[in-house]
Amino acid sequence: MESMLNKLKSTVTKVTADVTSAVMGNPVTREFDVGRHIASGGNGLAWKIFNGTKKSTKQEVAVFVFDKKLIDKYQKFEKDQIIDSLKRGVQQLTRLRHPRLLTVQHPLEESRDCLAFCTEPICASLANVLGSWDNLPSPLPSDIKEYKLYDVETKYGLLQVSEGLSFLHSSVKMVHGNITPENIILNKSGAWKIMGFDFCIQSTNPSEQEPKFACKEWDPNLPSLCLPNPEYLAPEYILSVSCETASDMYSLGAVMYAVFNKGKPIFEVNKQDIYKSFSRQLDQLSRLSSNTLQNIPEEVREHVKLLLNVAPAVRPDADQMTKIPFFDDVGAMTLQYFDSLFQRDNLQKSQFFKGLPKVLPKLPKRVIIQRILPCLTSEFVNPDMVPFVLPNVLLIAEECTKEEYIRLILPDLGPVFKQQEPIQASNMILLIFLQKMDLLLTKTPPDEIKNSVLPMVYRALEAPSIQIQELCLNIIPTFANLIDYPSMKNSLIPRIKNACLQTSSLAVRVNSLVCLGKILEYLDKWFVLDDILPFLQQIPSKEPAVLMGILGIYKCTFTHKKLGITKEQLAGKVLPHLIPLSIENNLNLSQFNSFICVIKDMLNRLEAEHKTKLEQLHVMQEQQKSLDIANQMSVSEEARSNSTSNQASLTLEEKQKLAKEQEQAQKLKSQQPLKPQATAITPPVKQTKDLTDTLIDNMSSLTSHSINKAKVASSNSFTSVPSMGVGMGFSSPIDNTKRNITNGLNTNMGFQTAGFSMGASPTTQNFFSGPSATGATKMNIVPTANMPNYSPMNAASAISPLTQQNRPPDMSALDNLFGPQKPKVSMKQLAQQKSSQWVNQFVPPQGSPSAGSSVLGPPMNMIGQPGFGIQGNPFFAPQNFTQPANTMTNSSSASNDLKDLFG
Repeated sequence: MESMLNKLKSTVTKVTADVTSAVMGNPVTREFDVGRHIASGGNGLAWKIFNGTKKSTKQEVAVFVFDKKLIDKYQKFEKDQIIDSLKRGVQQLTRLRHPRLLTVQHPLEESRDCLAFCTEPICASLANVLGSWDNLPSPLPSDIKEYKLYDVETKYGLLQVSEGLSFLHSSVKMVHGNITPENIILNKSGAWKIMGFDFCIQSTNPSEQEPKFACKEWDPNLPSLCLPNPEYLAPEYILSVSCETASDMYSLGAVMYAVFNKGKPIFEVNKQDIYKSFSRQLDQLSRLSSNTLQNIPEEVREHVKLLLNVAPAVRPDADQMTKIPFFDDVGAMTLQYFDSLFQRDNLQKSQFFKGLPKVLPKLPKRVIIQRILPCLTSEFVNPDMVPFVLPNVLLIAEECTKEEYIRLILPDLGPVFKQQEPIQASNMILLIFLQKMDLLLTKTPPDEIKNSVLPMVYRALEAPSIQIQELCLNIIPTFANLIDYPSMKNSLIPRIKNACLQTSSLAVRVNSLVCLGKILEYLDKWFVLDDILPFLQQIPSKEPAVLMGILGIYKCTFTHKKLGITKEQLAGKVLPHLIPLSIENNLNLSQFNSFICVIKDMLNRLEAEHKTKLEQLHVMQEQQKSLDIANQMSVSEEARSNSTSNQASLTLEEKQKLAKEQEQAQKLKSQQPLKPQATAITPPVKQTKDLTDTLIDNMSSLTSHSINKAKVASSNSFTSVPSMGVGMGFSSPIDNTKRNITNGLNTNMGFQTAGFSMGASPTTQNFFSGPSATGATKMNIVPTANMPNYSPMNAASAISPLTQQNRPPDMSALDNLFGPQKPKVSMKQLAQQKSSQWVNQFVPPQGSPSAGSSVLGPPMNMIGQPGFGIQGNPFFAPQNFTQPANTMTNSSSASNDLKDLFG
């Protein structure tokens, strides 16, 4: 089996090589390159057909080659007869010019090995399509083997043959004499063309008279290539040795029968006994039954029967056949119109092209590609016709594969993409292309998109026509996913922004914003934040539609999963832009609500994100503090273990300080870390003890001592200061809302702390008091004007610095700052609550310090400012200040001083 295949392969290779070598010696090859063997045709399928191209213009052609080796078996005179017959047919075809006849591109050339001539590009002969595969290459080309004639092709093909015969009979006064499937050629566009004029007969009468045709008698001794095909020959050729134009019509009827019967002729002829065969055929034709013609379509069956009639006079002529209803098919008429398109003016063409989209869906794809598309693309050279032709071309492109589109359509669209003249036609072309942009971007290669398609889109965005700009902006989102990102970022987006800013049309501006909003998803986040959002603030107009477009872009960016707006941009750029826009007078209630909803959503996210960040930072800080305290504890433990041997040498003050540090560290270590709250909670009001109550409690303790003793003590160490009746008050620094109450001269008495100083002895203090006014006294402690920096921490640090340096900061002042205000208490209310009366207040005499106290300077207030009060004698309450716990020592002198003062 393998050896047989190899033998067959070598045979085919040898034949191909022989044909190639034979053609190479022919003068045709000087101007044309011969390609692949694609078909066979002519009488007896003797001509091998190759595809080829013209060397100078690269124009596609078909090369017909007759290899003389096919007739080596004949004697020389028979060879000459065959060659003469073939030459006559080609020469006659070359002289005739008609759309229904095969067009010769280069006349016949003879060489020692072959005959050759060139024609228009072809597909195959009708005989090849119907199954006659003689003289074809092996293996058989798939385009011939799988070729199927559609009804519209058959109808229009037969119509074309009829039109060709009408031309020969009426205009040329010629009988073809051999109308057969072998002599009907299908060109590359699918049109049926007549060839094979080897046996044509010219009229012997002048053209104005009735034509007469001289017929030769059938000579069975001639080679078969020197005789017409008897299976398609009219009976009168053989039986009466006569012919006329009706003889060709019989041949047409026989061809029609073969077309509808898969290439089988109506009668088979025995060439050895031709007369007997035709006699029998004549008898059968006289009683032709319907069963014989059952495969022929009913609407043309009677016409075929008439064509096959024995009497030539009964047969329809060629002109009559072109007008039968069978050919009144929409598809056939459309194809016929295309063939006569060159005869029409622009107005007729435009009307035809407008109605063509309704017809194209009814035609087979191969017919459209082969027959209609070449005619349409040929009209691109006419700029005025392009707007009418282009929709049909793009409609065909939708049905093509990507490969077919690139090969058949795209090369012709290239110049159309760049067409800009005339202006009206150019604008229409832009509109058509924009409507089919998804098709172009889907099937056009990336390089061609970048070089041809996108520049056309850019031109549309910059077009002076508002309609084109609107359409372009509306269509761009439909194909944005097909545009490469660099082109969109660097070329498309800038033009959309420019159209929005420079246009005078509200519709274009709004459509620009809508277009940007729809293509945001194809952009990256930072490009949107850095380029698109700042652009929104440049838009000058404040129409409601524009404002809603701006809001839409903000909202889309804000809510999109891939994009989003950072809280920094929300706070710094977006909200400052949106909030003023929301109160524009042009907005209605619904539009205002849309703005407010978006603004609220942005504020909520801003609050949530920033609060989460702060809470996380707070937790991290607390954790860091805990780690620092733990590290300090470990260091202290190591130091303590290392200094155990030196404990005995520590002083009492150092031991007290060390114990205090350990206690404080233990408290911090056991304290739970602060956890941030998710929602804002008003700080609880911390109830602080009013200084007035403390003062009253201390003063009440003085009532147990006699007034006389107080006066004696006063006379010994203090100088009495008369009351001035001026109400001087000061408030706690914790509650800065209390006021200084000033009433009548003898009713209210204000008190102010005098300056104090800590001497070398930690127990030494100076206490100053002013004389008490008679009646009820109201106290309201407020900071004076000279005490702006007063705070409990300042006071505590001034009195006991050793104690305060190891204490945690007291935050009660901040708590009370946001707490409720304590009610004020009048002196009368205090007098009712306290049963004892205040003693006269005393002040130490000038330059005479009291016993047990050390004078370090003029009286100072708690923060080191000079004291002031009633006539320079402020009141100082020692109960309101904390004594240093670890530095205060008990001594008999201190106790005696207290007894002297308070009894």
